[in-house]
Amino acid sequence: MHQLVEENHVKVAIIAKTLITSIGLLAVFTPSQALAQLIPQPWVSVGGKDGDITYAVGARALNFGVELGIGPDSAAGVDVLKFFSLPVISPYVGIGLYSEDKGVAVSGGVQVGATDNVFIGAGYNSIRGFNGQLGIRF
Repeated sequence: MHQLVEENHVKVAIIAKTLITSIGLLAVFTPSQALAQLIPQPWVSVGGKDGDITYAVGARALNFGVELGIGPDSAAGVDVLKFFSLPVISPYVGIGLYSEDKGVAVSGGVQVGATDNVFIGAGYNSIRGFNGQLGIRF
């Protein structure tokens, strides 16, 4: 039991470091305004299901998105998302396919602009569970 708790703490620490590094790199490599219109809006996501930590990276362009995620039992998958742009929020729905016999996933959530260049979100994926998102807008 103690080993399981220790392993979860290690996983959380690794994911936190990955998030911080990813956001830092996104900020460092922010393109000029002319190029920004051609670059998708990337995000990182951390969540959990049944006590397992799940994570994903995604990108959105032209109201469609793709998210690559890792779920319980190291199941890897890809979700295709459709966004609906509203004045303040952008809800989305999606469908994906996961390995390790997890099969088809359905997902949904919402992203909200926190500042001009940063957005946050929350979502649910039937395989990866509930998750929080942090992304950058160029």
